[in-house]
Amino acid sequence: KVLTALRNHWKKTTFGVCLLSWGGSWLYGRHCDNLLRRAACQEAQAFGDQLIPSSMPLKKATVFLNPAAFKGKARNLFEKNAAPILHLSGLDVTVVKTDYEGQAKKLLELMENTDLIIIAGGDGTVQEVITGLLRRVDEAVFSKIPIGFIPLGKTCTLSHTLYPESTNQVQHITNATLAILKGETVPLDVLQIKGEKEQPVFAVTSLRWGSYRDAGVKVSKYWYLGPLKTKAAHFFSTFKEWPQKHQAALMYLGPTERPPEEPEVKPSRPPLYVRLYRRLRLYWSSPPKEISQEVTPDDWEELKLSTIELSIATRNRQLDLTRTEDFMDICIEADIVSKGQFVNRGSQKMHDPHTCPEGSQCIQASRCILQLPEGTEGSFGIDNEEYEAVPVEVKLLPRKLRFFCDPRMREQVLHAAVQ
Repeated sequence: KVLTALRNHWKKTTFGVCLLSWGGSWLYGRHCDNLLRRAACQEAQAFGDQLIPSSMPLKKATVFLNPAAFKGKARNLFEKNAAPILHLSGLDVTVVKTDYEGQAKKLLELMENTDLIIIAGGDGTVQEVITGLLRRVDEAVFSKIPIGFIPLGKTCTLSHTLYPESTNQVQHITNATLAILKGETVPLDVLQIKGEKEQPVFAVTSLRWGSYRDAGVKVSKYWYLGPLKTKAAHFFSTFKEWPQKHQAALMYLGPTERPPEEPEVKPSRPPLYVRLYRRLRLYWSSPPKEISQEVTPDDWEELKLSTIELSIATRNRQLDLTRTEDFMDICIEADIVSKGQFVNRGSQKMHDPHTCPEGSQCIQASRCILQLPEGTEGSFGIDNEEYEAVPVEVKLLPRKLRFFCDPRMREQVLHAAVQ
């Protein structure tokens, strides 16, 4: 009778089977996530159980959390997956939640001494925190504080450099939080982007200007097209004036030689009589002549460009701890592309925005000046944050900040360098 009833009501039976299968899969996924959280908390508990001298204060960790990241889900993700690990590790954790865009920059100006800075959010949160940090008067001291990154945003470009790929969101967040406790760090380059009037903005990934970036910003407007929304955004972008060309003038300097890394151990302080002798000698000696280290006009290379997109990116994605030169990659893409190529390349750039297609001009530079014609419209994409397109000077700050990374990623980078 049961089989007959199921056969006679096959539509309801099919719907019930699908609902039970989905419910079972959802419950099993929740169970696996709880096991991952429990294992991560047990590993963090081992750090918290370590004995420290009574005279040694607890390490202070300041967390900058953007609750609006990932469509407002970042706060819940942090409290479920990252916060228990940090509190069990024995750190003195202070969580600072931002309420509006740009608040993190202002909060960094008022931040007191801390041992760790942790960024919980996406690319925009990272860009705000490092900009506020490097705008401080005492940035030379604060830039030495190690920074942790917990990827909670929709776009987390930096996580590809710091942590192994993972399809499970809970595992990705817990791995990133545990990497902060393990203490392994890597130095990352920073771009200083300065306009004529505004204060400088800092980025760890790239500056993009062009048609692919403009079309990529509009992808979310075509959400109703599902998997075709990316191609639709680039296809409708071709209805504008074609070919889309961006005119500019570029001046740049070549790569610079990497100086030796400063030793972490401070040298011992000389005796008192040696210090007094040095101060007296410095006081009575004549003032030293300043050596001009300014770059001469002959050192600059000048280039007139017409491109569909220009990108200036750091080498953080292709991290190499043993290279002898410091430079950023400038990719000038050809302005002659068909509409079909534009749609296909645009879809590829949504997954990897730093791809430099065949036929593009690639330049390695340590510093550049981008001059735009008067009346230029459009926007820059600086670490996926939108800024008005104005003439700017971009300067590479090599190995400026140290970020916590997974020990496996550091070993992988070192092993690739040896090979």
